[in-house]
Amino acid sequence: MLEGLKNAARRAGNDRALRSLMLDCRRLLSERGEANSVAIASGLVARFSNLADDQQAGFFERLSRDFSPDPKAVLSVAQAYADEPSADNLIRLTHLAEPPRQELLRRINRTPGGTAHIVSMRRKLLARVKAQPELRALEADFLHLLSSWFNPGFLQMQKVDWRSPAQLLEQIIHHEAVHEIDGWDDLRRRLQPDRRCFAFFHPQLPDEPLIFVEVALLPEMPGAIAPLIDKNSQPLPPDQFKVAAFYSISNCQPGLKGVSLGNFLIKRVAEQLKRELPQLKTFCTLSPIPGFATWLTSRSDLAALPGLKRGEAERLVQARELLDEASGGDLATLATAATLNGLAEAEREALARLCAAYLVHVSTTPGGDAVARFHLDNGARLERLNPSGNLSRKGLKQSFGMMVNYLYDLQKVETSHEKFTQGDVAHSRAVAALL
Repeated sequence: MLEGLKNAARRAGNDRALRSLMLDCRRLLSERGEANSVAIASGLVARFSNLADDQQAGFFERLSRDFSPDPKAVLSVAQAYADEPSADNLIRLTHLAEPPRQELLRRINRTPGGTAHIVSMRRKLLARVKAQPELRALEADFLHLLSSWFNPGFLQMQKVDWRSPAQLLEQIIHHEAVHEIDGWDDLRRRLQPDRRCFAFFHPQLPDEPLIFVEVALLPEMPGAIAPLIDKNSQPLPPDQFKVAAFYSISNCQPGLKGVSLGNFLIKRVAEQLKRELPQLKTFCTLSPIPGFATWLTSRSDLAALPGLKRGEAERLVQARELLDEASGGDLATLATAATLNGLAEAEREALARLCAAYLVHVSTTPGGDAVARFHLDNGARLERLNPSGNLSRKGLKQSFGMMVNYLYDLQKVETSHEKFTQGDVAHSRAVAALL
């Protein structure tokens, strides 16, 4: 009984704290709140940060429910605009259709550190949206505002090198999400003259990298990741710099998921490198294919792939049958270096053919490989597949060791992007020959 009373008292206290916080939100949106927005917003974000998880969930639920547009008012003004599509009616409609919580977030943003707080709030919100789909409209409001505030025109690109502040270098090590950095010696090698690292920063978060990309300057397009991240390798002389290969791109701010940053960063880095090193003729990636193994082992209906040409489906079915035979009916065994090394040439070709089909025919669908969709939508061309390009445990598990080069032809990225939006993947003759 005593425990029940304690729980009831705790819930009552939580409810009071949440009600008080929502009152502060309404105060912040009032005329008086606009005049004193910095003080009110500062107190609001501090109190939100101190809420327990269940209280934060309640905050998001009330923000979603109680700070939405008035449906009847919107309907009335929408009808007026339909009857008379004047500028005044459109302005009224736009004003009423905007959720009041967007203005609430703008006023929170005015407080010192407000932008960072909103990014942090969205990170916590994203963790709940999948289980609470009713929060999707609230999440869309966060994304809408952050996409405007983190417009590439506001971002500053900086080169990261060994002379950068230690705090920044530590963050690069911590946030590297593609190829783990094994301590300071590894990082030092990745910042040698034949390696470059660039990051985007925002004026409101000057000490926090938003996203960074690592580049290798090489004599030719790379086919394997191990030589690029070998911390004991020797730097190449500048006269061998012919190719700039983007081999890792990492987001540092989970709260900015969905905000377009990486696509602009790659293009801006490519343009800067081209100015700095005119001898560079090729800009490409060496990319993982994180969804390939899952797709292949799921045994999708190969004949149902979109855009197949005559004979492709039959060749793909035969390729999978060949791999089935080589793996004893368990395609997951391809995730071991021993199995891959034991494949005959025809079986290696079968694996490459299926991977090419996955990238060419599945990438344009919502279930396509995330990395492929990113680069292809960014205007890159699917250039070359690299069997055994990544024999690390992660590479074997995700893609049976396969890696891919995407080519960034700066003169053709817009054309390739348009093709992708129309469901067509720009790819080389070498890739087409695999199919």
